[in-house]
Amino acid sequence: MNCPSCGSNYSDNASFCPHCGTANPGTAVTPDAMLQTPPPCNNLNGNVEKKNIALCIVFSIITCGIYAIYWMYTLTEDTKKITNNPTDTSGGMVILFSLITCGIYSWYWLYKQGDRIDHEKQSRGIPSSNSGLIWILLGIFGLSIVSYALMQNEINDLVG
Repeated sequence: MNCPSCGSNYSDNASFCPHCGTANPGTAVTPDAMLQTPPPCNNLNGNVEKKNIALCIVFSIITCGIYAIYWMYTLTEDTKKITNNPTDTSGGMVILFSLITCGIYSWYWLYKQGDRIDHEKQSRGIPSSNSGLIWILLGIFGLSIVSYALMQNEINDLVG
């Protein structure tokens, strides 16, 4: 069955969606179902807010890239929430690894972010392209901020 709230697949006899905790409309309310608590709501839409891409770019330019570092952090954390995978690398570690490797890790991060977002779009039945490849190429040519803007656009679309 597909969840009417988040679109993820789950068993028809489950009382709640394991992804977002929405009650299954196809199951009758039984005493056992009432005792079963839904999973904690760590779904994307409750914790991720849309960001204005133009403002993020302007703030990044005005602060000489300092806001872009914060933007990288929030993009990482938002993607973790959207994909419901808290074990992914944290935003702080992404920044640390990027600093240690003089930016080389950020290229890998761009590719992996594209891969994660494409996978999430496919799981929701949304057509996707190989975003990671485009974003890493932009990063290699010094246009990481364009990659961030494209990534933020994808996240904004997924949040709804």
